[in-house]
Amino acid sequence: MQHFLTSRRTYHEAAGEEFLLFDIGDFIDKWHPLSEGTQGQGNIELLNESGYTAVTIGNNEGVNFPYEGLNHLYDNRKFDVVLANLYNSNKQYPEWLKPYKIYQTEKGTRIGVIGLTANFSLLYELLGWHLTEPIEELKSWIQTLRNQSDIIVLLSHLGLNHDEQIAREFPEIDIILGGHTHHTLPEGKLEGQTLLAGAGKHGRYVGYVCIQVDERKPIGKQALLYNVMELPSVPDEKAISKELYRKGKKLLNQKITKSPKEYHPHKPFQKAELAQLLCQALREWCKADCAFINGGLILGPLPSKVTLYDVLSICPHPINPCKIELTGSELKKVLLETRGEDWADQQVVGLGFRGTVMGESTYDRIRFNENSDIFINGQELDLNQTYTIAVPDMFTFGHFFKEVFPQKKKEYFLPEFLRDLLKWKLEK
Repeated sequence: MQHFLTSRRTYHEAAGEEFLLFDIGDFIDKWHPLSEGTQGQGNIELLNESGYTAVTIGNNEGVNFPYEGLNHLYDNRKFDVVLANLYNSNKQYPEWLKPYKIYQTEKGTRIGVIGLTANFSLLYELLGWHLTEPIEELKSWIQTLRNQSDIIVLLSHLGLNHDEQIAREFPEIDIILGGHTHHTLPEGKLEGQTLLAGAGKHGRYVGYVCIQVDERKPIGKQALLYNVMELPSVPDEKAISKELYRKGKKLLNQKITKSPKEYHPHKPFQKAELAQLLCQALREWCKADCAFINGGLILGPLPSKVTLYDVLSICPHPINPCKIELTGSELKKVLLETRGEDWADQQVVGLGFRGTVMGESTYDRIRFNENSDIFINGQELDLNQTYTIAVPDMFTFGHFFKEVFPQKKKEYFLPEFLRDLLKWKLEK
């Protein structure tokens, strides 16, 4: 992809055409050893090498780092970070961020670029940031952009539905480059006079938008996608990729503990000690009455000499702990769902999950007898009593336990991932 971007830049500049390059967020995913080992700095280096003009941030950057981690993530950048709805703990924009930026072409066309990111305000607040509602924030900047720009471009890490809404409410926006919902728009999509673009997920496509101007005003715009797997190959491409992985692995190859035993290969449909250990760590960390996890969270065995790389390999998910208060009646509904016929076989995509299937449920301080009666910490479940349960936060984002979880107050624990809890437990 980097080779392609470099060659396209050369091509357009030789033709006397302007070339601007943007990233829409989630460029960092900490399942990769380079991202984890360098705390994102390796990713910034890749963006620098590719010559990006500006980026906005996604939730992977925004809520997967502690406050100081994000605050210094872009220290060595050679591009602009454009985002209007993120403020620091003092309710000011951090020095590394601009709400918008005006780029002027050689022929004088002014291109106003503004960024917005998904409204996970609670998670940002827990980390010390202040996140505003994106569309409300856009309203406060749109007149400024109108006054200073000939063309307005939105870098949107909001998702397709929000992009369509913005196009309807703000017809003065010419282009919306979209992410977050991983939507793929092979030739873009016109919503009124606004062109929406989306290039899918996992770097499968490079998105391209061409704007034709006359007298500094847009008179034509088109979008298309380049399939990365069909781009010309690059000499030593696999070797370069392996070297990036090796570099990250080397940084993580530090022993954190020596376990008295090896934990054997894990199968998601069988009870396993390692899943039990993680479930216990989750309950203890959240100080909850009980806990459950899905066995598919554990992706492999663990040697007796444990390194940071080993823990990342078996639990790569950017998933945080969460504690929820439920009545006994609500808790019963949730737990019975985790024992349903189709539960373990479910394919899980997104929500921070980096495995494949849900896997068998693992419980801590939860027991079922032969009649499916439920016991919490040795006592039979009281339907009228209040309990706290610790779960991976992926279960709280609207896809599971829809009768119970959506209306309940949740306590999220950030910035720790489940693997941090597993490391903590192993060290203990």
